[in-house]
Amino acid sequence: MSSAKELQEQGVRLFQQHEYEAAAELFRQAHEAYQADDQPDMAAEMQVNIGLVKRALGEYDQAIMLMQEALQFFSEMGDRKREAQVLGNLGGVYAAQGDTEQAISCYRQAADTFHELGEETLYGQTLIALGDVQVRSGKVLNGAALYEVGLDSVNKLSGPQKILKGLLGIRRRLTGSAVPPPAADEDSED
Repeated sequence: MSSAKELQEQGVRLFQQHEYEAAAELFRQAHEAYQADDQPDMAAEMQVNIGLVKRALGEYDQAIMLMQEALQFFSEMGDRKREAQVLGNLGGVYAAQGDTEQAISCYRQAADTFHELGEETLYGQTLIALGDVQVRSGKVLNGAALYEVGLDSVNKLSGPQKILKGLLGIRRRLTGSAVPPPAADEDSED
C-alpha cells in the first residue's frame, strides 16, 4: 500500500497529465491516508486538490464546497498562508464559473494576506490572476496595472510573462506612466 505522500504525488502527476478522474481517486485515497495518519492539515490539502480536479471538470459547485471546507479548517488552525492559498484557488474556481465579483474578492483577500506574510512570489502570482480577471471583465487598465505589479513580484517568470513584462515596460517608457509600488517596503528592491 502506498503512503499518503506517494498517493498525493501520483495524483499531482496525473492531474498535470489531465487524467482528472484518476487523479481525483488518488487524492481521495491520500485524503483517507492522511486522516488515518492523524494529519488533518494534509487531508484538508487533499480536499483542495480534489476541488481543483472538480474545477477542471467544470463541477464548480463541488469544487467550491470542498475548498470552503478546507478554508474553514485552515482559518480555524490559524494557518494564514494555506488559508490564502485556498482563497486563491477559490478565486480560480469563481473565475472559471464566470463569477467575476467573487473571484476578485477571493484573489484580493489572498493577495493581501500573501503580502502581509512577505510571500512575494505568491503575492505576485495572485495579482497576475487578479489582473487576468480584470482584463477579461473589460477593465483592461486595472488589469494591466495588476499584471505589472504582479510580474515585478514574481522571481521566475515564464517565457510569455517575460515578454509581457517587457511590453509593459515599453508602454511605461512611451507613456511616461509608472505603476506605484504596492507598499513602501525598504527591502523590496530587486
